[in-house]
Amino acid sequence: MFNEVSDPNVVIPMAAALAIGIGSIGPALGIGMAVRAAMEALGRNPEAEGAIRLTMIIGAALAEAIAIYAFVVAIIIAFAL
Repeated sequence: MFNEVSDPNVVIPMAAALAIGIGSIGPALGIGMAVRAAMEALGRNPEAEGAIRLTMIIGAALAEAIAIYAFVVAIIIAFAL
């Protein structure tokens, strides 16, 4: 019954899928929370639109970098192992 668990042809694609799936949850939540906070800040202080937008874009880029790292790890797992 559990012979498939030790088969590399089954484990490697599963590990790659888990790496990108779990690795992208955090950045997705972080970017969503950043955009929500930026929209709330714009509603309270529309004059600070430039600074709020710049800070939000930098934060989203840093969060997206984590998802790219997870993607690279998934590619390494899928093709190098």
